[in-house]
Amino acid sequence: MLNNRHHAVEDPAVVAELVRAHPWATLVSPTPEGTVASHYPVLLDEEAEGLTLLTHLGRPDDVVHDLAAGGEMLVIFQGNHGYVSPSWYGPEATRAPTWNFTVAHCYGTPQVLTEEENLDVLTRLVAHFEQAVAEPLYLDREWAKPVARGTVGLRIPVDRFVCKRKLSADKDPVSRRQAIAALRRPGPYHHPELAAEMERELERE
Repeated sequence: MLNNRHHAVEDPAVVAELVRAHPWATLVSPTPEGTVASHYPVLLDEEAEGLTLLTHLGRPDDVVHDLAAGGEMLVIFQGNHGYVSPSWYGPEATRAPTWNFTVAHCYGTPQVLTEEENLDVLTRLVAHFEQAVAEPLYLDREWAKPVARGTVGLRIPVDRFVCKRKLSADKDPVSRRQAIAALRRPGPYHHPELAAEMERELERE
């Protein structure tokens, strides 16, 4: 992923927050048959030192990803993103269209969990997403045991990451505020979440 000084992020806390806010991830592995990708929800292991991811694969994705080979996996997290029109910029800005986004590429070697550890992760995963439901239905471990056998739990300590936050930081304040306002207007480019993220970035400077 191309990075530059305007958009590069080296703070693991930013990556951790991205994982918490956008847990639907893409898991990518090189295999003898070629590169493969799967999509799963991922949690941050809040008890681990450093960035550590918790997830699972449905069988036979464990074979498809060639976990037995013990190779590195790339896990991609994507945050808010959207088109930014050059018509929203002020007169001082270069009038080139672009796409604003936040993304992190996390690299690590997956560790296969035991059945009990996998069940722990699945229980936490369901609890995480059920917490906002009006009448949450949490996972019954005894009921879930045979279901969990169709999955393979993974812990992925992140050895390195590349994070990029492209939120118009290279533009002048007038252009940035006009782009934020445009993203808040009703219409095909309406994206208030991206606008709020751009505004927070501007106010931090």
